[in-house]
Amino acid sequence: MKIRKALKNTRFEKIKLSFNSQFTVQTLINVLTIIVGSFLFAIGVNSFMIAGNLGEGGFIGISIILFYAFGIPTALSNLIMNFVILIVGFKFLGKRAMIYTIFTIPMTSLALWITESWQIQTDEILINTVFGGLFIGMGIGLIIRIGSTTAGTTLLAKMANKFLDVNVSYALLFFDLIVITIGLTVMSLEQVLLTVIALYIATKVMDFIIEGMNPKKAVTIISKDPDLLANLINTKIHRGVTILDGHGYYSKEEKDILFVVINKSQLNRLKRLIKANDDQAFVVVHDVNSVLGNYLI
Repeated sequence: MKIRKALKNTRFEKIKLSFNSQFTVQTLINVLTIIVGSFLFAIGVNSFMIAGNLGEGGFIGISIILFYAFGIPTALSNLIMNFVILIVGFKFLGKRAMIYTIFTIPMTSLALWITESWQIQTDEILINTVFGGLFIGMGIGLIIRIGSTTAGTTLLAKMANKFLDVNVSYALLFFDLIVITIGLTVMSLEQVLLTVIALYIATKVMDFIIEGMNPKKAVTIISKDPDLLANLINTKIHRGVTILDGHGYYSKEEKDILFVVINKSQLNRLKRLIKANDDQAFVVVHDVNSVLGNYLI
């Protein structure tokens, strides 16, 4: 526990490496994470998905289709397509994401080339489906977690959001469905449906890697006794509480609004605490993508 606490409190982004003042320990960790993520992704694609004659979503899905149809290596087609879309849509990425993405694209293609012959043949196609989704989700999750991207449909989705006002997640789903549908030209319906299952597994694993073991929830509470609830949250759940000033639009009554960020595992306990002390309290639970700073989180 002491080692974990010490690592958590260490500011790796502040530690400079002697050979380059701009290259910090955190940068080195991020580069190594991209390398590990790229190989996990490549193992998922080559060792399980292609070995089981399955497909994928996104640009790697197109690469797999080209491999099945024309024998074009996935490493080559993935590299070309991703660099082309990066050139077209580079302005949709921040400077940091752009730098890491430029490194990620050739790294994933290199990993795909190295692992090209690492195919695991099994008699049970569900093994390929589950473990393919698992490795791909872990790989992409690690890459995204440090602020990089795999370009591809991520950039297309951001472009669709910019010009067509389409939600990014819906755009990603739309592009993946197009790729999977095209996959019917080289795969059977059963293989395509198994690919959908692998995609679902990859998405869940990716979310787990990005959010961590204890994703956060933000809770807004409007109560007739905010001081009592704030004290209980602070002493029983050991979380800090922010009190915001508010008033009812219709009643014009002044109200204190409680705002607290907790671990997802503590949510049910918080709900029980609120219900036991003010069953008329108005409670809104929000998903939290990221939390910065300590503040008793």
